[in-house]
Amino acid sequence: MNFFYFYILLLRLLSYCSKRSHYPQNLLDVFNPLLTNPCYSSPAALNGSTLQDFSSGDVHVLDDGRSINDFIDDQIKTLQSEDSEEPFLVADLQSVIDRHQLWLTLLPRVKPFYAVKCNNTPAVLRVLRALSTGFDCASKAEIQMVLNLGVSPDNIIFAHTAKPMSHIRFAAAHRVQTMTFDSEEELRKISLCHPKARLVLRIAVDDSDSLLRLSSKFGAGLGLVEKLLGLAVDRDLTVIGVSFHVGSGCTGSQAFQRAIADARQVFDIASVMGVQMSLLDIGGGFSGRDNFQVKFEEFSDVINAALDKFFPPDCGVQIIAEPGRFYVESAFTLAVNVIAKKNCEESGPGGQIMYYINDGVYGSLSCIVNDPAHPPVQLIPHRAVGVGEVRYRSVVWGPTCDSLDKVSDSAMIPELQVGDWLLVHHMGAYTVSLSTDFNGFERAKVFPVVTEETRRLLELRHTSA
Repeated sequence: MNFFYFYILLLRLLSYCSKRSHYPQNLLDVFNPLLTNPCYSSPAALNGSTLQDFSSGDVHVLDDGRSINDFIDDQIKTLQSEDSEEPFLVADLQSVIDRHQLWLTLLPRVKPFYAVKCNNTPAVLRVLRALSTGFDCASKAEIQMVLNLGVSPDNIIFAHTAKPMSHIRFAAAHRVQTMTFDSEEELRKISLCHPKARLVLRIAVDDSDSLLRLSSKFGAGLGLVEKLLGLAVDRDLTVIGVSFHVGSGCTGSQAFQRAIADARQVFDIASVMGVQMSLLDIGGGFSGRDNFQVKFEEFSDVINAALDKFFPPDCGVQIIAEPGRFYVESAFTLAVNVIAKKNCEESGPGGQIMYYINDGVYGSLSCIVNDPAHPPVQLIPHRAVGVGEVRYRSVVWGPTCDSLDKVSDSAMIPELQVGDWLLVHHMGAYTVSLSTDFNGFERAKVFPVVTEETRRLLELRHTSA
């Protein structure tokens, strides 16, 4: 690549960032982290095929100063003109880039491996690939998905401790080497199907501060570490590191300090046994909302201090993580339509109205029943609400014929009419990936949106390569 053209790109990036006051620093580290961040090993941060995808039909460009809200307005008008009221999601790709900038600023030693299971929207994966993140995959389908984007197998961790043998063989055939284990049986399977794998021992840690606890299902207790490492040595398997997960929706930053201290014990046990480890995976658990009860800044302060204490920068250990909702939770907005309405007795102030919308707990709003770490769903009328307009206690149902399909039983909203639209923010985490078409109701279509400035910068990088 002609370095002069790349330098021009960086100057334009810095100029663009100076106009966006919400950036904590500039975007230099975002679009080529290799220059300043040693935890990134791949020089192919922004390859041509990936950048070209940003001009493809499935990514919509905001030009002429248009906003996300403008795009939502236009999409609703389009649906109305087509006599349609299907639900849809708008994915703000700029938000994903902003979150990555925040990560690099606050956790500069930790390379993120995005958890594909959280949201597998192709445009999101392409953005993250362009930003040189790694990918945390839990199945051969997820591995294939990111490989199809041109992701190097070295940038994938097969982070599931209970893998089907066919999936392990698939990983071996596609040169995905790094994978986790937490049991003797998993070691046996790996020795049969992928004996050259680079193994990461997942340990169970204290996840009592999390809204969704995981250690009851995954991870080996510290008392089993020596036995498992010994079995790996006996089977001539290579163990390169330790992983843990403090649980989703972690509400106590000290959970990371305790878990990193536990990981240090495992490294020390391994060293005594002659097993030299070089990787620490601190998992996920980070909210994607700025208003979460614990700020990401607090987590990063605790993590950085614990890493400096137990794994100082000169120790030769690579630090990675598996964030999911951190990147996408606030990037998606859901738009739903009121398809039916029923006035209950004593409707009016103090009364109750029932609404039926065209998405529910079997669709994008499955997070209501499946994700304890998801924020409470807030239904916001798309229409303008007058000052002092009366709000009614409302029950909101999803569209299916199942009475379990309830979105809210106490929403305080102004009176709506059939055909009105409602918006739900923070709908990027464990929504798209868990949605079904039960009863024949279509899944919400996703409209990825990117700013014109970002698209131009990406295309400039493409033409200078």
